[in-house]
Amino acid sequence: MRRLAALSLIGLLASAPSFAGEADVIAAKVEHRSGRIFDFDVTIRSRDTGWDRYADGIDVLGPDGKVLGTRVLEHPHETEQPFTRDLYGVTIPGGVTEVTIRAHFKPVGFDGATLKVTLPR
Repeated sequence: MRRLAALSLIGLLASAPSFAGEADVIAAKVEHRSGRIFDFDVTIRSRDTGWDRYADGIDVLGPDGKVLGTRVLEHPHETEQPFTRDLYGVTIPGGVTEVTIRAHFKPVGFDGATLKVTLPR
């Protein structure tokens, strides 16, 4: 009986989502709108528990770490995990071919997994 309980616990832990931080960027879709303007659909897995602890923002960063675009997330998503939100109309400087996407978690800050994305042509 003990062995069965231990195996059940191991199976449960193995199937649980893994987190690098409080809010991890786990996927992104990027579309080239026109010129140097791009649209992003960003998927985040976060440990939201309510209004005091939730993923409250998304940033697109250039290779130099400069913030190129930001989306403020206005409410927690504790019952919708993972969730996808858009960030449209981000102007990317010429010569930049790759950006990093990060998520902000209230009150911790930027502590989760980021995602590097190659921009489509």
